[in-house]
Amino acid sequence: MNKRLPSREQAIKLLAENDVPPQVIDHCLSVADYALELAKKLRTQNHKVNLELVEAGALLHDLGRSKTNTVDHSVVGAQIAQTLNLPQSIVDIIKRHVGAGITEAEADAMGWPKDIYVPQSLEEKVVCYADKRIYNGEVVPIETEILQLRRSGKEAAAERVRSLHEEITTLLGETP
Repeated sequence: MNKRLPSREQAIKLLAENDVPPQVIDHCLSVADYALELAKKLRTQNHKVNLELVEAGALLHDLGRSKTNTVDHSVVGAQIAQTLNLPQSIVDIIKRHVGAGITEAEADAMGWPKDIYVPQSLEEKVVCYADKRIYNGEVVPIETEILQLRRSGKEAAAERVRSLHEEITTLLGETP
């Protein structure tokens, strides 16, 4: 594949060809739909956001779940995306979507390659946020994700999710 963004159909085909489980593909479709909805709302607030990148990135964010269901799926997915010659913007979304970002210290502790694992661009943040809000194909309150992270002892990640929620809702012109 060349360095152009894959269409929705191409992204879904890539997931299937790389043996991403059907339930994960369904999740990716739900995340993409919600991420696009958020991105369109952001545009109405005069924020520049690339809808095609949001859609393709959201569809492919869990590409690494073809190999692992651990947090490492983000690094694995980014590596797969690179071997598929996908654009760097897609690789970055895949790499940065977990935990509302993984700090340098956390990445180092997990043995990940030295890199940036915290969402940087608005598109990366939108996909990451949408992923935190989708559960069983439905949009759930952000508190659901925050509570789950706290229960599993991931207080720092819970705070990053809360911070991302505040950032996105503020950009949307809403009250967090």
